[in-house]
Amino acid sequence: MQIRGKTLVWSAAGLLAVGAATGLSAATLLQPTTQTAPAAADSTAVGSALSRAIPPATAPNYRAIVERNQAAVVGITTAGAMDTSAQEFNFGGPFGDNDNPLSQFFRSVPHPRNHGVMHAQGSGFLVSPDGIVLTNAHVVDGAKEVTVKLSNHREYKAKVLGADRSSDIAVLKIDAHDLPTVQIGDSSQLHVGDYVLAIGEPFGLEETATAGIVSAKGRSLPGDGYVPFIQTDAAVNPGNSGGPLFDGNGNVVGINAQIYTNSGGYQGVSFAIPINLAMQVKDQIVKTGKVAHARLGVEVQTLDQSLADSFKMKAPNGALVAKVEPDSAAAQAGLKVGDVILEFNGNPIVDAGQLSARVGAAAPGDKVSLKVWRDGRETTLNATVGSAAPVEVADAAGANASPQARLGLAVRPLNPDERQQAGVSGGLIVEDVQGHAAEAGIQPGDVVLSVDGTPVQSVAQLRKMVQEHDKQVALLIQRGDSRLFVPVTLG
Repeated sequence: MQIRGKTLVWSAAGLLAVGAATGLSAATLLQPTTQTAPAAADSTAVGSALSRAIPPATAPNYRAIVERNQAAVVGITTAGAMDTSAQEFNFGGPFGDNDNPLSQFFRSVPHPRNHGVMHAQGSGFLVSPDGIVLTNAHVVDGAKEVTVKLSNHREYKAKVLGADRSSDIAVLKIDAHDLPTVQIGDSSQLHVGDYVLAIGEPFGLEETATAGIVSAKGRSLPGDGYVPFIQTDAAVNPGNSGGPLFDGNGNVVGINAQIYTNSGGYQGVSFAIPINLAMQVKDQIVKTGKVAHARLGVEVQTLDQSLADSFKMKAPNGALVAKVEPDSAAAQAGLKVGDVILEFNGNPIVDAGQLSARVGAAAPGDKVSLKVWRDGRETTLNATVGSAAPVEVADAAGANASPQARLGLAVRPLNPDERQQAGVSGGLIVEDVQGHAAEAGIQPGDVVLSVDGTPVQSVAQLRKMVQEHDKQVALLIQRGDSRLFVPVTLG
């Protein structure tokens, strides 16, 4: 994928690998834009604009923000055993994946063919005096041990209370009290052009502060439609992941998570998860140990001008419904293929990603209104959003781990469409993977068909089977059209 001779890489903003391996995410293409010359300015319009000149704003007191909050920002180090053979570094695990766009890069790097330990670093921040820490899920993904380092250099072993891959939020707990905390802000009050400041550990450099502005809001990124990212130009690099993004008043408004890069480092475009969304996920994990996301039950696409013209719309705004799942909230509300969703609960929908973010921010069971374009006119439908199967979070570093945590999998039953697509009559789909299961090569999206040859149909059945084993189980995994037994050591 070349753009004027350069390859752009889509990267997690913060996982800095410092041991046997360095992790990068899959490459992606950032489409070039075409600029057109501006039309000649009308002298009257120019004069009017000058007469309404905007007074300069006062810059925030960045020094005060750092002094007040740096003690609440923490460094996170993770360790997990892994096989450093070429097979593992090609993202293949037991299956192999030569189609991965980064596999060629990893093949070009010599690695010893033995078992080692992967160490990685990220950032986080304290949100309660009793040791609750927020960070990114990808920072602790697959970790066998998680260590939190405070600004006074004290270190604590952390327990992962939960990690939600959909929002990329993880909640950690350390055994400490009377700790300094950040002040949580309101990300909905952010505007493009507002000052922001990031604190974290890029490249392992402790308590690094970088500043910028909000470049855009509500960004929908590849594979992350649920999160309406905040785009900034604050410098974010590997090691910053999970660290806080502050507004000009010193309140946390986001969690730094992603960057666009063709070098592996900062190039002016960074993305943060809104703190309002992160706190919703945190509250669910702390209260129930699960994260439930709302579900409408549609597949949508963004309109272009040609599609808008076909549907006799004035502007290409909205989310075009391409599929309605049977017995879903959308089906019960009367949505049809070809409808264009213009508003969700009174909030305008500009594109498909914005709809995903709105639905994801709702709670299962919420009653919502949908303004829809159908047959050349607007109509309003009412829906009660359903619930995506809750992800059972795995404890990657807890001493008294549950059977699910011992296995390192968060799973749910397949829905009818998924069973049909996979060509199976049962099984459990992997939503999240950590610990020993990750070390064995199991990945999100894999389907667990059996345990030691016994077909598995429910989460409760899997839990019972794991409880009956002391050391190891053999899971029959389906990935695409391939099936393979994978031995997994129990924690």
